[in-house]
Amino acid sequence: MKIEIAHSPDADDIFMYYAIKFGWVDTKDYEFKNIALDIETLNVEALKNRYPVSAISFALYPKIREDYALLRPAVSFGYGYGPKLIKKKGKRLRPNMKLALSGKNTTNAMLIRAKYPDARVKYMNFLDIEKAVVNGEVDAGVLIHESILDFDDSLEVELELWDWWMELAKDDLPLPLGGMAIRRSLPLNRAIEIEDILIEGVRVANERKEELSKLLVEKNLVRIEDKMLDRYLDMYASNDSISLNNIQIKAINKLFEIGYKYNEYDTIIDVNDYLIPKEYQELRSI
Repeated sequence: MKIEIAHSPDADDIFMYYAIKFGWVDTKDYEFKNIALDIETLNVEALKNRYPVSAISFALYPKIREDYALLRPAVSFGYGYGPKLIKKKGKRLRPNMKLALSGKNTTNAMLIRAKYPDARVKYMNFLDIEKAVVNGEVDAGVLIHESILDFDDSLEVELELWDWWMELAKDDLPLPLGGMAIRRSLPLNRAIEIEDILIEGVRVANERKEELSKLLVEKNLVRIEDKMLDRYLDMYASNDSISLNNIQIKAINKLFEIGYKYNEYDTIIDVNDYLIPKEYQELRSI
């Protein structure tokens, strides 16, 4: 069975998928085709029900809940870190500043809109945000993915999104950033099998991290390497990324609660109601 899996081209998504791509995981009768697109493009395509399996920003999920179930593997959370709002050194930001964000449907955009409701937002590819701030095209911008590790010396951090998340969440929870979703039109037994394969893929990737990282660099599949790659993967593609745990689920629910409070959603949902029901597989085996 042929299945398209769409993910972002940043290092953690590449890392979490490529154990499957390199044939290190039993994919049963599935033939997976991976498609790498920036996260906001993936979000927009998910709104169109484009790919059967896709990486998404967690903040998008309530808007696609009727078409997609949320998957447990390949999740990215911030644990004391996350996207950064940057500006020129010494610049004073006004409430109506020109602000660059990586996409309307991203998690960081939703949280930043809550912090700066009067900002004049310009959405652009995340790779262009640092340059836009340096050139004065915008007053500030939010850096995501690998960009948070190294940026121009003329810039400084105005706000750590983690700090704002702590203020909003009022609890010591990880910052939910991105996960994966699967189209509901797939047969449930197939959805369970695909989820299990993806879980195994992330597990094997972490188990063979050094080997896999070396291959990704050699094949020019990632934008960073060596110590920076190791640091980034430790942040966003670790054992905590293999499968959602209860604390992570609580954090996502808190994100949805915050989104509803700031009029991003039409209702509050509970993540537990939108995961693949594993008990179906157990019942079939009885």
